[in-house]
Amino acid sequence: MIQRNATAQWTGDLKAGQGSIRLGSGAFEGKYSFGTRFEGAPGTNPEELLGAAHAGCFSMALALGLTQAGHVPTRVHTTATVQMDRVAEKMTIIGIALVCEAEVPGIGNEAFQQVAEATKSGCIVSRALASVPMTLTATLK
Repeated sequence: MIQRNATAQWTGDLKAGQGSIRLGSGAFEGKYSFGTRFEGAPGTNPEELLGAAHAGCFSMALALGLTQAGHVPTRVHTTATVQMDRVAEKMTIIGIALVCEAEVPGIGNEAFQQVAEATKSGCIVSRALASVPMTLTATLK
């Protein structure tokens, strides 16, 4: 079994407090606060990190799927936009929009779209977030 970890620490109350998030590998550490999550203040937030994880996972999984289909990509670039809104008086992740551009020699758009759609529902992070509605816009360059 593979295990990955991250830590978070919060001090103070919700609005005036602040926290830090650190990846177990040490590759990233960042501050977060009420302002960075809900008011657009500079800094990171859990939803942004979730989006980064999803974009990274999707890109790797798409590269795998394309390679297994006989078309090794030269580049896969994915942006994951995590959407939040108030639902029943609670802030809720209501959707994730994946936007991907890929350079894949020798593949037609229809075959590319099939692999991309399968990846949207099949990558590890997508499966973990299966209760969240997801959209995909995949463009073959």
